[in-house]
Amino acid sequence: MKSTPTLPALLESYFTQRLMAQRQASPHTIASYRDTFRLLLNFAQKRCGKSPSSLNLTDLDAPLVSAFLDDLQKQRGNSISSRNVRLTAIRSFFRYAAYEEPAQSAHIQRVLAIQNKRQSRPIISFLVREEIEALLATPDRQTWNGRRDHALLRLAVQAGLRLSEVTSLDRQALVLTTGARVQCLGKGRKTRCTPLTKQTAALLRAWLKEPVRRNAHALFPNVHGGRLSSDAVQYLLAKYLAIAQQRCPTLQEKRVTFHSLRHTSAMELLAAGVHTSVIALWLGHENVETTQIYLHAHLALKEAALAKTRPLNSKYARFQPSDELIEFLNGL
Repeated sequence: MKSTPTLPALLESYFTQRLMAQRQASPHTIASYRDTFRLLLNFAQKRCGKSPSSLNLTDLDAPLVSAFLDDLQKQRGNSISSRNVRLTAIRSFFRYAAYEEPAQSAHIQRVLAIQNKRQSRPIISFLVREEIEALLATPDRQTWNGRRDHALLRLAVQAGLRLSEVTSLDRQALVLTTGARVQCLGKGRKTRCTPLTKQTAALLRAWLKEPVRRNAHALFPNVHGGRLSSDAVQYLLAKYLAIAQQRCPTLQEKRVTFHSLRHTSAMELLAAGVHTSVIALWLGHENVETTQIYLHAHLALKEAALAKTRPLNSKYARFQPSDELIEFLNGL
């Protein structure tokens, strides 16, 4: 009779074979999944009275995993979104275990049956044109740090890059000849090319002429020539945002993160009449439905729709076609 599978061997092969070798998961994904199992194993140790190295796959049953997810929210104060991210990592491992240990399929299916917790989705935070200009005008462009930060923020707003995509950019990621664009490695290790406006391209050309710090390869290095960390970028954004709030009071009413700049890029495209399918390609969304959140958040589109309706208790007027010449001019 085959013995109950131990957990350490399965977890080790999952991370080394499935995630790293087969899927070539990004360092961010591996770190997130690693942290999930650190938390889960510590929780299981307290519940089962076994050290993590002594746990079996059957020790991680559906009741224990459900209790762990509830503990994340109640004891650690995690959001529903964070809870669901942890569950995604657990499901991924158990799907792998289903192939490696088919005899445990009933046990595995009970864990895979645990559902994501539904949550209310707040309206996304983004900046309008006046707020964008106030933020971009904040860095002191008389200094090296200020010119770097201005170029970084300008590129983030225009291209809609994720924080991890910006910090991982190398100098060769820019093509500033005809058809200027930036190429980045996005979510799921998918390469994405995003076109640049003439203004952004000119700004980045000037930035590339700056003296290279210690042969740095990073497009936006720190003063020592290394890559800016995510914390460093978030810090500089918070610093400039605090200054911009004094110039533009509406910024005080918003919670602005680096991801808000990505939302801002999408909303600028939507306001310009770009179709959501194109915006999905621009942002690197795998599913076009993800881009629908911008339609919900764009108040101007809703106001335009409202303007086409007639108030209640008003009489319907006879249809009058618009003048063809005026329609032609309006369409230019």
